[in-house]
Amino acid sequence: MTEPVIFGEHLLRIEDVLAVAQRRAPARLQADETFRSRIIRGAQFLDTLLDREGVIYGVTTGYGDSCVVAVPLHQVEALPQHLFTFHGCGLGKLLDAEATRAVLAARLRSLTHGMSGVRIELLERMQAFLEHDVLPLIPEEGSVGASGDLTPLSYVAAALAGEREVLYRGERRSAAEVHRQLGWTPLTLRPKEALALMNGTAVMTGLACLAYARADYLLQLATRITALNVIALQGNPEHFDERLFAAKPHPGQTQVAAWIRQDLAIDAPAAPLHRLQDRYSIRCAPHVLGVLADSLGLLRQFIETELNSANDNPIIDADNERVLHGGHFYGGHIAFAMDSLKNLVANVADLLDRQLALLVDTRYNHGLPSNLSGAPAATAMINHGFKAVQIGTSAWTAEALKNSMPASVFSRSTECHNQDKVSMGTIAARDALRSLELTEQVAAATLLAAQQGVWLRQRQEGARPLPAPLAAMHGELAEAFPPLIEDRAQEGELRLCLEQIRNRHWSLYA
Repeated sequence: MTEPVIFGEHLLRIEDVLAVAQRRAPARLQADETFRSRIIRGAQFLDTLLDREGVIYGVTTGYGDSCVVAVPLHQVEALPQHLFTFHGCGLGKLLDAEATRAVLAARLRSLTHGMSGVRIELLERMQAFLEHDVLPLIPEEGSVGASGDLTPLSYVAAALAGEREVLYRGERRSAAEVHRQLGWTPLTLRPKEALALMNGTAVMTGLACLAYARADYLLQLATRITALNVIALQGNPEHFDERLFAAKPHPGQTQVAAWIRQDLAIDAPAAPLHRLQDRYSIRCAPHVLGVLADSLGLLRQFIETELNSANDNPIIDADNERVLHGGHFYGGHIAFAMDSLKNLVANVADLLDRQLALLVDTRYNHGLPSNLSGAPAATAMINHGFKAVQIGTSAWTAEALKNSMPASVFSRSTECHNQDKVSMGTIAARDALRSLELTEQVAAATLLAAQQGVWLRQRQEGARPLPAPLAAMHGELAEAFPPLIEDRAQEGELRLCLEQIRNRHWSLYA
């Protein structure tokens, strides 16, 4: 493991959440007395307000539109349990282990601001959940993303209180049983603590961190695939000339072109040109991928600002002895970021799908065999190479493109019109992960096809040696994915390639 990720007063990056989510780094609470005192002051200030019978939303009132309903002090202690209990109505698939850790990390970071009125013991137990990998089983559906991720986060609150189920050591167990095994006493959530756990953007933000990291790697992989396809299709390397991109200097677009130049060793003596202009999916690849490259900075800003915010309501300002009622649970920035990412990623799928369509078609692949089949003449008529893979790739691309419809424009008025404008940020984040899943499938198929195309091209008379970066990857791919000569079922190879993509198997660009 690497150095611990410290949850406290300093800013976290997407990479920190990823390290915790993938168990490459342990999560630790900031240990100094100044930090602990800040957290303790928030909880103590809340207690003094209760002693004075102050009116605090969600503490001495009901929730949502029920904020006009006063809760007598003798019922205040029971209110948190009711909150996570009646929100136990999530449906759909469960978040996987990595996503659940990302959610816990995002919520813990928000609570470490000391503006949510929770005890230090609650933060310590959340850190212990991460340390011992006690993962609440969280249904992914049921949040509109604007009173916080209430329903999915209720499963976190319930698990901390020893209720519902968790994943522990690979088994689905009752939370109470795991507490007993670890020698823990389940928390009795104090006034405001259930609300503080649930009334925030942790699910959408945790998922957004994972989506961002996958998109960042996908950008580099799609660039490498494009470079391989320039070789396979005998493309014109001058499309990536440095002087050309100086005339339209979008930084990300320029970077993608530079990566392709690096892969193609453009400075080496050029091969004779076969045509002035390649089709757009090759010639304009930096322009397509460059939009994603240039957008990642803005998306990072949105995600990391949300991650490092006190996205709660109400905000407990113990230093100034104020309770600030607002709407920081609203996930609009994450919704926009994830809706944008869906669009960007779908365009990557479309680009790679079009490159694959060129590779398999003898009208456009400049002398490669039909469907990239490597079969000899005696059996060529019964072999179909990548024909079905290309059909599947079109299906995955179409679904990614369909999925690019923004979720954030589908706000629904809910909860007796208290939540009358909502972000849909959690749906957008789930959509973004689905679009990434589909586009990674497209990338896996196009990478294997590019590998086959380069192998076929290298066998032709007069073929030039591959530039060093592409030769290295071509050789590495050949160890796991032998050339397709006679037809074989490729599902297993596609799944292996997909696993390697998701594990960021190949080191691409610095």
